[in-house]
This record gives sequence, structure tokens and C-alpha cells, in this order.
Amino acid sequence: MYRRGSDDDRHIFWPLQRLAATLRDQREVLTDRWIKSSLRDADIGHCHALTYEQLADHVPVILDEICYFLASEHLNDVEADIELDARTHGHWRWKQDYRLDELIRELDLFRRVLSAAIASFAEDNHDFTRSQETHARDLVDDAVNLVILASVHQLVGEQERKVDEYTGMLEEANRELASQRELLASVYQSRQLAASSVVHELRNFLNVFETSLELVKARPEKVDTALTIAGRQIADMKLLVDQLFEYSVVLSENQVPVAERFELRTLYDELVLAHRVGAEAKGLHLSSEFDSSLDFVTLNRLRVKQIAVNLISNAMKYTQSGEIGFALVKLGADRWCLRVSDTGEGISSEDQERVFGEFERAAGDEIPGTGLGLAIVKELVWSLDGEIWVQSEKGEGSVFEIRLPLHLSQQSGCDEPQSVASRLNRAV
Repeated sequence: MYRRGSDDDRHIFWPLQRLAATLRDQREVLTDRWIKSSLRDADIGHCHALTYEQLADHVPVILDEICYFLASEHLNDVEADIELDARTHGHWRWKQDYRLDELIRELDLFRRVLSAAIASFAEDNHDFTRSQETHARDLVDDAVNLVILASVHQLVGEQERKVDEYTGMLEEANRELASQRELLASVYQSRQLAASSVVHELRNFLNVFETSLELVKARPEKVDTALTIAGRQIADMKLLVDQLFEYSVVLSENQVPVAERFELRTLYDELVLAHRVGAEAKGLHLSSEFDSSLDFVTLNRLRVKQIAVNLISNAMKYTQSGEIGFALVKLGADRWCLRVSDTGEGISSEDQERVFGEFERAAGDEIPGTGLGLAIVKELVWSLDGEIWVQSEKGEGSVFEIRLPLHLSQQSGCDEPQSVASRLNRAV
């Protein structure tokens, strides 16, 4: 880079000042000449898509700064300004889809236009010596080299940032793909388990029916016993089919559940009334609590009711003595909580990791059930933009807590397309 020369060179200062003034006066002409050169150059294809002002960009300002440098011979005085404007030029050329070679080519044409202007000045000013002309070209070369370096550095930096962005997107897509593959394997295993469970239940159903028929044939007086056994099997099979159907409906719905405005107190009273008799028949106490600050909500009433019914029924199933708790409580300004607790068997920490899975059960076969109830609850909660927690210890009972919005927005739940991974990996 050029720096101010010795005292022996100072005799050229005034001629350079006159050259700088001439170039500054010709700024518009030189800019126009440079733009026309760029448009004629077959190697700068992207320039044809730009307006005249877009082509000129910061070059007239840079030309002024180069003229200041020629007049003062102090690059330090204007170097920061030249570099800033050159970087801005590189930024906009990146935005305008210029390739690196196109940027370098147009700035080299800018150098040639300035060099030709210096030659023309020397021809018109006979006192402007050959050494002074050479020195002026060297100064302009230094300045244009700075412009090229800063512009190229900016454009390359923009390219690298875009490459980093694309690389990040690709890595995220690869992670998503790997996650989806794991999910698909899990779903495939789940479908196998579902088929096995259904086949197992059907086989049991048919075996019991066959046994009942044989009992009727062998001992007609036992027909009532046989019918009782068959009736129990039919009830169990109906429960399995109903829950499989309910689960398939929940999984297959792709639209946001229809939201309606309803009063929580009315639903609460309905649920308490519906389950109190069943709890008392089993010798359990149903403890209920309603937060008076709760009023109307805008949600899907049927889904909220399904969540509560599944949780209360599940609590009653696994509780042999003690109490079932049911509460609706407001949480802050925009959410509320549905809580169901029991004094039943409790769930071990290991089982808590899988209790919301399909056909998963925290107890043995002595307690009837399909293992789909909590899986249905999980999907229903997700569809309402909610969250679900379980707190439990083996032998100490369980607490299930559902947190839901007071008002379901149109962007919630299933409205936005979700990947399989993001849906099934949603925090539970």
C-alpha cells in the first residue's frame, strides 16, 4: 500500500491536486463510462438485471474518496471510508447475485477507466510529466486494490455465512431425518404390538366362548354361568374395540379441534355427578375442588371431557381404597389446570417413562384394561395445545396434571404442519 514519499517527491503534489480536481469534476462522466463498459462486458452477466442507480451503487462516492487521496497523498486519512464503502458495495453485489469473478471484473474495469482518465489528463496538461503520471497511476492502483480487497472480503464473507446457514439447515434436516427414522421404527414396533394385543384378546375371547359353548353342551343346567362368562368377555372385547376406535380417531384428525365457548363449572358439576356414584360403589371418596376464578373457556368441550373421564376412570381402576381427587384450578392469566389424584398403587419411576405409550400398563393383568387410556389422553392434550405431568411413587398413589390454555388459538394444536418427530417427541 502506498505511503507518503520523501521530500524529493513533494514537487509532484500540486500536479496531483489538479488531477484530483479534474477527476472529481468528471465524476458523473467517469461513472457513466464505467457502467457502459460493464454492460458491454460479456463476463458480467448479472449487471443487465440492475438499474443504472443500482449499477453505480457506491462507486461515485469511492471515486470522490480516491480523489481526496490523490490530492493529499495520505491514504490513512481516507482508508477507513474507502474500505467501508467498498464493503457496502460488496454486500449489495452479493444481494444482486454477483459472482466473485464478476465483482473483480467490474472493479478492474473501474481501474481501467481511471487509468484512461489519467492518460487523458497527461495529454491535455503538458507540464504533467511522465514520472508524475506513473506516480498517479500507482496511487490509483493502491486505492483500487483496497476497494477490490474490501469488496471481495465482504462478498466472500456473505457467501461463507450463507454456506454456514445452509450447512446448519442440512444438519438439522439430517437430525430430523434420523429422529423420524427412529420414530418410524418405534411406530412400526407399536403397530406390531397393537396387532399382537388385538390377536391375543381375540384368541382369549374365542377360547372363552368355545369353553362356554362346551359347558352348555355338556351341562345344560350351567347355561347361566356360561352366559355370564361370555358376557364378561363381550364387555372386555367391546372396551378394547371402543378404545381402539377412539385412539384411531384421535390420531387421524389433522385439523384444529373446533373451539367453542363453554362454562367450566357446568362441565365440572357434570363430571363430579357422573363419577361420584361409581366411586362410592367401590368404597372410595371423591374429593372435588373448583377454582371460583375460573369462568368460561374457549376449547373443544368434548376433548376436555374425554381427558377428564379417562383420567378419573383410570384413577378409580387402580385405587382399591382411599380417595380420588378431582380439581380445576386457574394458572396465571391465560392457562388453567385439570388435576386428578388417587391413593392407589402408584407408578414406579421406570413405568412413568412409558405409561403414556400404546398398550402400556403400570400394573399386571389382574386389573382389566387395554393400555390405551393414557395414550389417548396424551394425544387429546397435545391437540389442545396442552401439557401433561405425572407425579407418583410406588405404593403412594399418583397425581396427573393437565395444563391447558383458557382460549385455543387457531395456530394451536394440529393447525400447523408438524413432523412426526416433533409431534411424538412433544414433552409429556
